[in-house]
Amino acid sequence: MNATDRTPADLLSSALAADPGRPLVTFYDDATGERVELSVATFANWVAKTANLLQDELSAEPGDRVALLLPAHWQTAVWLLACASVGVVADVCGDPAAADVVVSGPDPQTLAAARACSGARIALALRPLGGRFPEPPAGFADYAVEVPGQGDRFVPYAPVDPEEPALIVAGREFSGAEVVERARAEATGLGLTGPGTRLLSGLPYDTWEGLNAGLYGPLATGGSVVLCRHLDRLSADALDRRIEAEHVTATAR
Repeated sequence: MNATDRTPADLLSSALAADPGRPLVTFYDDATGERVELSVATFANWVAKTANLLQDELSAEPGDRVALLLPAHWQTAVWLLACASVGVVADVCGDPAAADVVVSGPDPQTLAAARACSGARIALALRPLGGRFPEPPAGFADYAVEVPGQGDRFVPYAPVDPEEPALIVAGREFSGAEVVERARAEATGLGLTGPGTRLLSGLPYDTWEGLNAGLYGPLATGGSVVLCRHLDRLSADALDRRIEAEHVTATAR
């Protein structure tokens, strides 16, 4: 993308300006059969709404920590970019007790751990098409209820400093600039050679390698990701068919 991009949010803005209609994230859940494809414009709209939720409804400020207790999922990718847009630290699988905001998936154990957060608590049902919980978990706001009414455009109250902490994963802290620089530096090793490259990733989001293959690398190079959850449930033949159908050019498993 643009050489002047310094944060993950900058990368998304450049992708939106370059080609808003192209696919950015195609998500499969091989436990449920779900498939969702998000263009750059659709993904950016979800990010804007989520960033507005963070900034306006949850009063998150630059430097605050948001614990993301979520699997590799398209909505997790949205939250990572929303955090980058506001300037808060996305702490992947972080300690809820040390966080200002916690975002949990629907797993009962994860929800129980998330209750250690004394700040705002958001729960994601992770249902197809971003569906709601039949009944929201006690003590949590349902993301699918809260986000639709948020604004479609996001402007941070304070400029995001690319040198400030932006991401914590597997005990390692990265600034926004480091995320961008490392994603670009490692792109070739992932087979991301430029616009049009399509990477299939079955890696979890709890390591830098998983986050880079499943979001940052494709975003930094003008490519796209086919993000697969529960890929181990797919047969080798079915995987080959997916690779062909999705025009995949590289894989990370």
